[in-house]
Amino acid sequence: MRASLLGLAAAAALAASPATAQQVPPQGDAFITLGTMGGPVASRDRSQPANALVHDGRVYLVDAGDGAVQQLTRAGYQLPRVHAVFLSHLHTDHTGGLSAVLGLRNQTNVAEKITVYGPPGTRELVAGMVASMQPAAKVGYGIPGQPWAPPADTVTVIELTDGDKMVVDGMTVTAAQNTHYDFAPGSVEDRNYKSLSLRFDLPGRSIVYTGDTGPSAAVERLAKGADLLVSEMIDMAATMAAVARNSPNMPAPAKQKLEQHLSTHHLTPEAVGDLAARAGVKAVVITHFAGGTPDPVRTQGYIAQVRARFAGPITLANDLDRF
Repeated sequence: MRASLLGLAAAAALAASPATAQQVPPQGDAFITLGTMGGPVASRDRSQPANALVHDGRVYLVDAGDGAVQQLTRAGYQLPRVHAVFLSHLHTDHTGGLSAVLGLRNQTNVAEKITVYGPPGTRELVAGMVASMQPAAKVGYGIPGQPWAPPADTVTVIELTDGDKMVVDGMTVTAAQNTHYDFAPGSVEDRNYKSLSLRFDLPGRSIVYTGDTGPSAAVERLAKGADLLVSEMIDMAATMAAVARNSPNMPAPAKQKLEQHLSTHHLTPEAVGDLAARAGVKAVVITHFAGGTPDPVRTQGYIAQVRARFAGPITLANDLDRF
């Protein structure tokens, strides 16, 4: 039964249509925007924040929002090829798909242990997911005496903090604390909760992923001279208009705090352009569209706003785009 189920899973993955290549780098390496919608509100047109970094035949998830496994399959990659997961921060729109990554690997008996890298709190997050996997692991496929791998033995967690640098399978990964949170430096909250931007230096290419951040000198330094900057972006006007529609009776103090969060913890198109120009990156890909992507005229306006600050190539990513 196990072999049959695994065979069906493999066949389904192989049957998935791969995404159309846009900027596929040499040697098969690629950065794939699996989900490009800024959460936490779901969209019918775009999946939640998730990306796949493909290097030397292995796949690394860079954030894993809801639907990450489905999007990975649509991109043409089977779940067992995922070697590690990098989390920028622990908001659920960036981590909601991780439970499926861990649980489905366990259910299909993937032998290789997966590593989850993330900020402080990642161990607690993964421990909760592992606990939630116990009932399914104990029942297995309902065959008496059938062995099942203990979920805790299938995953390793490595927590990262500002300035950490490590080599993972031939690529250098560097983390920098960004400005998605406002906690005072050195405070208890700052020690316990961090939002990170990540740089991946591959043998022939450098990619920087901002995750969620506001304007940040640390992110500018991290991105210095990168070949590709994958940046979040917020449409403040569209976001606040959506808030007004969904919560017309929001109290004024709550609205003020929300505006503060959006304007200081995220990047406007102009701020994306400033970041790219100051860092001297070669190209920019914009993802995590907070506020959504409305009509094409407004969407193209984002490029014009970034272009006013940055002269290099600019792409508004769609789900399953490859760079």
